[in-house]
Amino acid sequence: MAQNPRTSETDSTPTTGRNSGLTRRNYVRSLAAVATATTALGGAGAVSAQGDYEVIKAQGQTITIGAGETWENKLIDMTTGKDIVITARDTDWTIRNIGFKGENTSATGTATFGVADASGGTSTVENVYLGDGSSTGNSNPNGHGQTAFWVAPDHSGHIDFKNVNIQNFADNAIYGSAPGSKGGGTIHIDSSYAANCYVSHFRLATEGSKVTNSSVYVDSSEGYVGRGIWAWAPGTVEVSNCQIAMNGQNNAIVAGANGNPTEVVVEESDYDDKAGIAEHAGSNVKLGENVGTDPEPFIPDGVPTSPEEAASGGSN
Repeated sequence: MAQNPRTSETDSTPTTGRNSGLTRRNYVRSLAAVATATTALGGAGAVSAQGDYEVIKAQGQTITIGAGETWENKLIDMTTGKDIVITARDTDWTIRNIGFKGENTSATGTATFGVADASGGTSTVENVYLGDGSSTGNSNPNGHGQTAFWVAPDHSGHIDFKNVNIQNFADNAIYGSAPGSKGGGTIHIDSSYAANCYVSHFRLATEGSKVTNSSVYVDSSEGYVGRGIWAWAPGTVEVSNCQIAMNGQNNAIVAGANGNPTEVVVEESDYDDKAGIAEHAGSNVKLGENVGTDPEPFIPDGVPTSPEEAASGGSN
């Protein structure tokens, strides 16, 4: 199949060097602002039972998930206009069957999920719906809008993301490049869908991190138009069996940032040749077997398509 030539090293979407440092600036500010509202696992202010899941009203609270704990079967009501932050920074935790109902209009610019496995274990995020997005009020010229998932720099273990649906977020969908600057932990995004997000959709950095069996879609006329898959140093980042349809709105695959090179290996995938590939600072995108330029975006089997489906675990 035809392989599209690379574009220049000029970024087509503004961003700043937020990959370094100990924390994401807006995430820390959010934690300070809601410190008095922090709750333990399972508690979150207004909670009600509904069928097979709990309904939690977003009220500016933070929910903390500890080592070995599982947080599951929750529907987060975002129609309150308030924010909510879920943080998991220990080890061997699981986030499962979580649906967010309504657009995040809080304009706080936080990370909805701030996660890491900081003790070298394996943690899991599966069956999560964030398809209602965040409002344009969260976006600013530096791209510090609402982030769906932010992986902290001290992540040293492994996180599996599976069956995740993220759409219309004003910042990155899965911002997983920060461990490349410190902890070196790995991330595997599998059977997931991201669409119409700003800055980037899937953003990784470390050796052994990969995106598989997943799809990225940017509409030609609606939503945010961030990069498809963005690899930061040191790499190598793997992409396999993915469909990256950008409608020419931004680069499909970007390698390198902030003057630091990396490598991406792509196999069994299609990307938008109008959007193309960008290699910065001496980076290299290696196109392997069966890589084409006729992507067909899809929502993988098992990915929830509504908050209620996710919260009830109906897509598993």
